[in-house]
Amino acid sequence: MAEEKQRRRSGNQGFASMDKERQREIASKGGKAAHARGTAHEFTSEEAQAAGRKGGKAAHAKGTAHRFTSEEARAAGRKGGRSSGTNRPNP
Repeated sequence: MAEEKQRRRSGNQGFASMDKERQREIASKGGKAAHARGTAHEFTSEEAQAAGRKGGKAAHAKGTAHRFTSEEARAAGRKGGRSSGTNRPNP
């Protein structure tokens, strides 16, 4: 019994104790396997938008969100404006 408790307290076992690169490798394999089986979740456009909104709000609340300079904001707006018109039919 004492040996069993000792084994449970060991801090060098399990997924959480692995280095981040090894965790990524294992998670990647799991994701690829799920897609191959057809059981992976595929986000709809609405789900992706909601997730992005939620992440953005959380980042702003924590103070870790990127703060755009006025030059960056202008560049992003130009880029978005150019790409938004590429799929529109000409009137």
